[in-house]
Amino acid sequence: MGEKAEAGTAKPEADDQARSLNTAAVRAMAAGQPARAHALLEEALSIAPNQVPLWLNLAGARRALGDPAAALAALDSALGIDPRNFMALLMRASLLDGMGEARQAGAAYGTALSLAPPDGALDAPTARAVARARERHSQYLADLDAFLKGEIDGDLSRCRSGEARRMARFVDGALGRAKPYHQQPAQFFYPGLPALEFHDPEDFPWLMDLEAGTDVVRAELAAVLTDEDDPERFVPYIAYPDGLPLDQWSELNHSPRWSAFHFMHYGRPHRENRERCPRTAALLDAMPQPQVPGKSPAAMFSVLKPRTRIPAHTGVSNTRLVVHLPLVVPAGCGFRVGNETREWQVGKAWVFDDTIEHEAWNDSDQTRVILLFDIWHPHLSVAEREMITRVMTGIDRFNGDAAPAGTAGSGL
Repeated sequence: MGEKAEAGTAKPEADDQARSLNTAAVRAMAAGQPARAHALLEEALSIAPNQVPLWLNLAGARRALGDPAAALAALDSALGIDPRNFMALLMRASLLDGMGEARQAGAAYGTALSLAPPDGALDAPTARAVARARERHSQYLADLDAFLKGEIDGDLSRCRSGEARRMARFVDGALGRAKPYHQQPAQFFYPGLPALEFHDPEDFPWLMDLEAGTDVVRAELAAVLTDEDDPERFVPYIAYPDGLPLDQWSELNHSPRWSAFHFMHYGRPHRENRERCPRTAALLDAMPQPQVPGKSPAAMFSVLKPRTRIPAHTGVSNTRLVVHLPLVVPAGCGFRVGNETREWQVGKAWVFDDTIEHEAWNDSDQTRVILLFDIWHPHLSVAEREMITRVMTGIDRFNGDAAPAGTAGSGL
C-alpha cells in the first residue's frame, strides 16, 4: 500500500516540476535565450513526455535556434499525442513554408485551417498566423487548380458540356472547394439514377422547341399578369393546411409572395387557365411529362415577388426532373442547385434535379416569372415508368387518399 501511495503522489509532483521548467523556458525565450529554453524543455519532457504544450514550446525553441528539421520532429511528437492539435498543425505548416516547401506547406495549412477555432477566439498573433495560412492555402489551391487543368486541358476540349461541367465539379471537390450534394427526395427515391444538379441540355432535344416558343408564352403571360393579385388565378405556391409542421416554409405558407398560375396541378388540368393561354398549354402538352394520377403532371407560371427568397429545400421524388423556362427576369435574381449557382436568362431553359438541395431569390424591385413543369427522368425505361406509376397510385389507393388539394409544392 505504501509503495502505491508513493507512486500516486509522484505524478503530481512530476507534473509540477515540468510546469515549473516550462515556465522558466518561456521566460528564457522572452529574454532571447532559446538555447537555455531548449535545455529546460528537454529536461521537462524527460519528466512529463506526454504534455503537448512542452513539445510545442520545444519546437519553438528549436525554430529559434535555426533547426527547423528538429522543430518538425518535436511537432511530430506533439501530433503523435494529439493528432488534431490546431497549434501543432499550424506551426508545422509554417515551418514547411519557411523551409521553402511551398506545396507541402499549402496542403498542411489546409489541414490546420480545417480545425481552426472561430476567429473571435484567437489572440492577435494567432489571428495573424491564421490569416497568412488562408492566404498561402488559397495560393496553393490556385496553383494546384492550374496544374490539374493543364493535365486535362486537351481531353476537356473533346468533352460534351455536361462532361466538362462534371469534371470541373470533380476538381472542385478534390480541392475541397465544393461539398458533395446528394438526392434527398422527401418521399420517393428510385435507386440508380444519376444525381446531377443541372442536366446536359443536349440530352433533351425538345428544349429547342420549348425555347422557340418563348415569345408566344411571354405574350400570353403578359395578358394574364393583369390578374396577378387575384388569389383565384395566382394561388400561393406553398399552401400547407393547419396542423402540419412548416419548418422553413412558415414565412411563405399561404403567401402571395410566391404564387402559381397552374396549367396542371397534381395531374389535373386547370381548364380556365389553359383556355386563357392555349398556345402555352399546347406547348406543355408536347413535353414528356409524367402521367401519374393524383400527382403529375405539374405545370405553371411560377411568380416570385420582389425581395423574396425561396429557402433551401428538396423535392418529393427523383423519378422526375424539373424544367425552367425563364420569362420575366429582372436583375438581382438567382438560383442554386447543390454547388452550382446560375442566373436565369429569358428564353434559355434548363433541366435540374429538384431532389438535390436548391433555393431561389429575387432581390430586385420587380416580379420574376418562369414557366415550370416536370418531366420523367430520362434514365427510366418505359416499363419502369409504368411500374413507378402503379406503386405511387397504389399507395394512395391502399391508404384511401384522395388527390391532394391545396397542399404545398408542385406534385411529385
